[in-house]
Amino acid sequence: MGLTSTTVLLLAVLCTVLLFAATVWLWPRLARQGWVPVLGRVGLVLAIQVLLFSSVALEANRTFLFYGSWADLFGQQTGVGVLDPHAIGNPGVKLLGKQEVGVPGAGSPQLSGEVQKISVQGERSRIVSPAYVYLPPEYFKKEYEHTTFPAVVVLTGFPGTAENLLKGLRYPKTAWTQVKQKKMQPMILVMMRPTVTPPRNTQCIDIPGGPQTETFFAKDLPKAISGTFRVGTAPRNWGFMGDSTGGYCALKIVLQHPEAYAAGVGLSADYKAEVDRDSGDLFHGNKQEEKRSDLLWSLDHLPQGHSSFLLTTSKHGEVNYRATQRFIAKVHSPAHVSSITLDTGGHNFNTWRREIPPALAWLSGRLRAR
Repeated sequence: MGLTSTTVLLLAVLCTVLLFAATVWLWPRLARQGWVPVLGRVGLVLAIQVLLFSSVALEANRTFLFYGSWADLFGQQTGVGVLDPHAIGNPGVKLLGKQEVGVPGAGSPQLSGEVQKISVQGERSRIVSPAYVYLPPEYFKKEYEHTTFPAVVVLTGFPGTAENLLKGLRYPKTAWTQVKQKKMQPMILVMMRPTVTPPRNTQCIDIPGGPQTETFFAKDLPKAISGTFRVGTAPRNWGFMGDSTGGYCALKIVLQHPEAYAAGVGLSADYKAEVDRDSGDLFHGNKQEEKRSDLLWSLDHLPQGHSSFLLTTSKHGEVNYRATQRFIAKVHSPAHVSSITLDTGGHNFNTWRREIPPALAWLSGRLRAR
């Protein structure tokens, strides 16, 4: 039984109800004095509290998909990480499976599109990471068989899973709907978690002696995807977006690699890498790279290419409001910046679901198929 399965949730709720009923029935017998009845009462109350908390936590995890499996929850992921340089095979993309998009016409790629689960192997970074690729219906239609499509890399926050983007934030369904409503052009979505070497929060930085995560996203990923799918290789063919830590990655990569990506969207983005227990030492004394990880510093000290940025925040409920205003003020020609500022909105899926449709439409207007 998986961590996010309905069976696990229902079992936790059932155990809570049964234990509560047992407590009501046993309470008169445990009302006597003595250490045994007292321990019995305390044990029952604590057990109910644990089961109740577990039920709430399971439902919250099902809604927000903080953890995708028991191994993910307990830090025992068995997924791929950094490959041994001597063990890596041919860099590129390996197909792992396919699934439906969850829109009308499901089962027919020409009507609903298709989501493919793949494994991406980085040529330079020696990193391999799973991803989901959404191919729009047009990708499978005969009249588009020689057409290239713009691609958008989409990242979750930390420690989210790539499944968040499919189930919680509904990127494929939103993209399908936006095209049907003629609000955006068909685009390929490459959906991933920023944690390509779990469980470490590498934050899209090339760590000295460690994972070369920036290289993976800036160089390896576009090359692998464009070598497998009908995607162009010019910057105008590529966009990047994400939420929270994923938003930081999107802005960082687009700002510092205009030769690879033309536009980036940061939903409730961070603007500086956080060095903590989850990240470990990201810089190993390299002060220049530490400064470079601060996007506000980068805007002041690094060249700004012909890149476009979209930032989202809220006046009430987001801690990044002031930093977002500072980022906006520092962007200058030839770069461009736009923003979405909600009156209220927290750092959560409900807020991002409100921002994703206009963000995808904004990206669509800045990317080209060829």
